[in-house]
Amino acid sequence: MAYTAENWPITAALLQFPGTDSTGRDINDADASVWAEVLQEVKEAGFANADLTDSWVRPGNLSTDRLAEFKQTADHVGIGMPVISAIRRSVIHSTDWADNLAYSHRTIDAAAELGCEVVSIGLHQAITAEQQKQLWFWTVEGYKDPVGDKEAWGNAVSRIRELGKHAAEAGILLSLEMYEDTYLGTSDSSVQLVQDIGLDNVGLNPDLGNLIRLHRPIEDWREMVAKTLPYSNYWHMKNYIRDEDVARDSYITMPAPMESGLINYREAFKVALSVGFQGILCTEHYGGDGLSVTASNQDYLRRHVLPKSDGYALGTSQVAQGRQQPVAALAGAAK
Repeated sequence: MAYTAENWPITAALLQFPGTDSTGRDINDADASVWAEVLQEVKEAGFANADLTDSWVRPGNLSTDRLAEFKQTADHVGIGMPVISAIRRSVIHSTDWADNLAYSHRTIDAAAELGCEVVSIGLHQAITAEQQKQLWFWTVEGYKDPVGDKEAWGNAVSRIRELGKHAAEAGILLSLEMYEDTYLGTSDSSVQLVQDIGLDNVGLNPDLGNLIRLHRPIEDWREMVAKTLPYSNYWHMKNYIRDEDVARDSYITMPAPMESGLINYREAFKVALSVGFQGILCTEHYGGDGLSVTASNQDYLRRHVLPKSDGYALGTSQVAQGRQQPVAALAGAAK
């Protein structure tokens, strides 16, 4: 049965919740009641599911007992946890790649214990000191993957393939978040990376909001949708108002509700269905009451974007989709 507007799994990103409390204590070390308070707030905003964004809790760093306690807490609140998004842990970091790779493996193990369907990772690295000074960090350029570096590209392929095989053994989809100036920073490069990795359970997280918000020329969002959605298995969704004055080399963006920004998600989702997308969705928003905006984004998706019945024509994806067991696909995968 194909997903519909009524039952399509949508998660709330937890970007609004910090990883430390007012005393500086790590949220991983907090009492379970602190976790419950956040999860209850997300549920009361109208979400049945949360994306465990690891800028809040890092499941991969919880002990076995604490991970079980975390799962019990979520079950008690009554909120699902189908996805972990592990961010800014690049496996090709010049010095920290080995630690980041080990952390990513632990995150996959934690996802299996929690019953998650997807782990989303990326190649973006920590926000720079200069970016931290800005109202919107993306207005200043940050880390860049080395262009044309065959060794770095090869390391990305081999290390993510290692993670993908681990994820497949656990029955989990691995999704690669698109992000500017990394090997996942353009539609062509992102698709090429997935193709080079060559595992059915490894696909893209086409977070196109990360790319259209840049204060510089960008790819046309329609072209990015057309190229990346056939290889996508999870989707971080957000939007930005964008103004361009090319003659003056002026580009201005700011966060906007999904229905109000540059990307027409009604149009984008028609393309997604035509290429077989059935992945979990995640609504995001930066600034202000981000949780309320993400809740409005969920409502927009269910009211205006997602199909009302399951009788629609669904294309064939190039990667495994949700509710599938990708393990068998490894037989023909690149070694």
